[in-house]
Amino acid sequence: MGLLSDPNRRRALINLLTRLNAPICVLCYFAGVCWFMGLAFEPFTLRTYMSENAMGSTMVEERFPSGERALATGREFAAHKKKVGGMPVDWLVKTMQARGLEVFTQSFSRTLPFPDENKERYIVKGTNVYGILRAPRAARTEALVLSAPCSPGDNNNQAVGLLLGLAHYFRSQIFWAKDIIFLVNEHDLIGMQAWLESYHHTNTTGMDWSPLQGRGGSIQAALSLELSSDVITSLDIVLEGLNGQLPNLDLANLFYAFCQKIGVLCTIQGRLQRNDWDSVSGYSHAVQTMMLMVMKQASGRPWGDHGLFLRYHIEAASIKGINSFRQYKTDITTVGRLLEGMFRKLNNLLERLHQSYFFYLMPSLSHFVSIGYYMPAFGLLAVILLLRALDLWVQFVSPPAITADGVGDVEQSSPGALSVLTPLVISHLTGAALYILPTRFQEIAVEHFPVSETEAVVLTAIAVYTAGLALPHNTHRLLSGEGTEQGWRVLKLVAVLYLAILLGCTALINFSLGFILALTLVPVAAFVTPHVPKTLSAVVLVILSPACTLLLSVFLFQELQEMPVSFQDGWLMYLSVISQGILDHHLYGSLVYPLIALMVYPCWLLFWNILFWK
Repeated sequence: MGLLSDPNRRRALINLLTRLNAPICVLCYFAGVCWFMGLAFEPFTLRTYMSENAMGSTMVEERFPSGERALATGREFAAHKKKVGGMPVDWLVKTMQARGLEVFTQSFSRTLPFPDENKERYIVKGTNVYGILRAPRAARTEALVLSAPCSPGDNNNQAVGLLLGLAHYFRSQIFWAKDIIFLVNEHDLIGMQAWLESYHHTNTTGMDWSPLQGRGGSIQAALSLELSSDVITSLDIVLEGLNGQLPNLDLANLFYAFCQKIGVLCTIQGRLQRNDWDSVSGYSHAVQTMMLMVMKQASGRPWGDHGLFLRYHIEAASIKGINSFRQYKTDITTVGRLLEGMFRKLNNLLERLHQSYFFYLMPSLSHFVSIGYYMPAFGLLAVILLLRALDLWVQFVSPPAITADGVGDVEQSSPGALSVLTPLVISHLTGAALYILPTRFQEIAVEHFPVSETEAVVLTAIAVYTAGLALPHNTHRLLSGEGTEQGWRVLKLVAVLYLAILLGCTALINFSLGFILALTLVPVAAFVTPHVPKTLSAVVLVILSPACTLLLSVFLFQELQEMPVSFQDGWLMYLSVISQGILDHHLYGSLVYPLIALMVYPCWLLFWNILFWK
């Protein structure tokens, strides 16, 4: 504290930081990147462990015997689904009632803001069917959920068959202390959203649904099951939920513990765990697994039906069966026993899962990176913005230069308020247009151009984004004439502090999104001035813009999944990602699109404005 309280020492420290500002910023940037890449190195990670005492042991005897019967039920479900051309509601109701459950249905409908061309739907109408197994040994104030989506075609029929088989088996057990809800939802996430909103008496998305006639207790945990094959080679757990939320780490630990006990191959991000962490290939495998989790979390979209439960503080995960070319095979009976063991452990909970981590990254199922380990990587990038702000502030408050006649340069030290406010306001108005116009002007675009409604939304968004590049770089002269030298410094000081606060808040909610944005926007904020070469700097700024960052992320994601695509296919996927991002915002409340349109893009436009300052 003495260093900061002594004016002479404080002045010396500030002079040192401003004199070495550029080298320190470069060092911090590379240190942050290296820190992040080192997180996947096994000696730097923590080994997973069970924090919840009620689930600390897997010493339960799983006896589920009805795998073949579950497969037969799945085939019967598939036949009825094909016969009615959708969800066989009547058959499901009769089948669940025959298994001793209290059965209810819920109808729902949703008109999308524009057609979803990926799933070929616009007006969505469907029915959810769910049965409740009442707890025989408790006051029925708590519940667990096992769900299976009714998917089109031959997908997920085995999951519904296993769900009904488990319902029949669980009905014969007397140790359940929580209600167990068996849910078959139609139209994947839309049906799940309707059921959750009705269960919790909320309507945040404007969907039409009928009230639930039957309820269980307060939902403590949920598992979503996806199986599309009679035999599987491994089980994959999906954790990423809406807006980057993750379930309590103990839920993933419980899945991993039972896979180890029963002898089922388990994966995360579709990748098996490797033990050769000290080799280059082993480390590369861990980095790729962690990067896949980072990119999925940064997207902000729910990667399974479980992702919508997390909004209601319900710990949930999706379990997917994978049938690949591996020689090791697992039958449905074994999968049923794994789910039985997990539900018996969750049944023992005395309170919600809370003792383990909610903020983490996983390079493998046996190791994780806690928030205390990965936040310094972001902090090293964020400190660059503070150092640049300090340098700009020192330049701004320093005495004006003295001319030959002994008069100070007053013009340099007195920038007009309009020279700062005008680009700030217009940049945010451009962001508001990017957020509002694509869905509002789709009908006009369809009338005047030969495009579909979905294409009209995406192309309007791209057009507004591109128009923003031409609009703001002369706005500082709109009302105040020529810009001053100190004017761009004040604008950059405001922009740098704005970006620091924006990235800091984003990283606290969704670290992956905040870190990816920091990787691209921090160099922009650090180097851009009106005095750098215009053409080269403009190219660099465009490459590091939010739109190009998304495009590069699409190609990187495909490479990490070992499914590389050509530029043409990648561009089509890029357009699809934009439309899905807008749909996810309107359907489920994803915050990534409004965050980019209303805050990140206007902030980037401020630096674009500074580059062309005159």
